[in-house]
Amino acid sequence: MGMCSHYKRRCKIRAPCCGDIFNCRHCHNEAKNSLETNPLDRHDIPRHEIEKVICSLCGTEQDAQQYCINCGVCMGKYYCAKCKFFDDDITKNQYHCDECGICRTGGKDNFFHCKTCGCCYSKEMKDKHRCVERAMHHNCPICFEFIFDTMKDITVLRCGHTIHLECLKEMEKHYRYTCPVCSKSLWDMSKLWSKIDQEIASTPMPAMYQNKMVSK
Repeated sequence: MGMCSHYKRRCKIRAPCCGDIFNCRHCHNEAKNSLETNPLDRHDIPRHEIEKVICSLCGTEQDAQQYCINCGVCMGKYYCAKCKFFDDDITKNQYHCDECGICRTGGKDNFFHCKTCGCCYSKEMKDKHRCVERAMHHNCPICFEFIFDTMKDITVLRCGHTIHLECLKEMEKHYRYTCPVCSKSLWDMSKLWSKIDQEIASTPMPAMYQNKMVSK
């Protein structure tokens, strides 16, 4: 098994569902849901049921904890005992949200948990977003990846629905300016419509149509 492409850490996890060893839960889910896997065997790891980890330095299997009981190495500078989550890259400013039930990135002081939407949002949105029941507990309407615990950046549309930021940018490239869930405009389009109306009004009518109008 090679290096983990998702996190920097010094341990592997034993999946409680199938007993196999993986670098992280994402590595497990990618392998167990691949096209090569029998459809009947495909599954996601129950992330909160992880109990055993294997030290990457000495290979000792043990209960999940921040420091190896055998060689003493720190298996992750950020460690969440609730999520059994390890990550050496603390520049992400990870924090655990009890209401989300998972770890988030970006710094606890910069986010608040919206009880209606059921997720954490930037404090800049506290009184500015439109609440949608369980707003992030669904798949991205473009790529169909589950939004709630995605590792990608997400954005909240004016209508309150959520989508991956990169998926939104892809939509813009194809001139799609409405929410793929409810079809409401992504932005306030009134200025654009007004400009189009003005251009239409100021465009001279072709002579052939003018003649027809006169003849009537």
